Amino acid sequence: MDPEIAALASTAGTTLVTLLTTESWQGIRDRLVSLWQRARPDRAPAIADELDAAREELLGAQATGDPEAEAEVGAEWQGRIRRLLTAHPELAAELRMALAELAPDSAAPPAVTQHAIASGQARVYQAGRDMRVSGAEGA
Repeated sequence: MDPEIAALASTAGTTLVTLLTTESWQGIRDRLVSLWQRARPDRAPAIADELDAAREELLGAQATGDPEAEAEVGAEWQGRIRRLLTAHPELAAELRMALAELAPDSAAPPAVTQHAIASGQARVYQAGRDMRVSGAEGA
């Protein structure tokens, strides 16, 4: 799985859950339906209905104090968005733009991305800032 697509889907799922319970919920709903309309026009009306149902579920969960519902709805939509972007990666830029417009704080990509692979007796040390490695372990 493309880590960039996975990260974007994660951000989108979290942002969706947050925005569905606010005054600006219609904006995120319309933007997501638009993505599905471009990729899978046959599914767009059902996605609109499912987003409306997710909003109602989240509002009900807030009223009854059910914090697990938010995580469940977020994970569900994260998976749906990830599958959509995996099948149609050309939609990623449009989704990023929508997130930047609707929730500017959540759309910022991470400043640093690190990847490392160690094999055999190798060790990998990574830091996003300063690091001090002391000792002569195994040297």
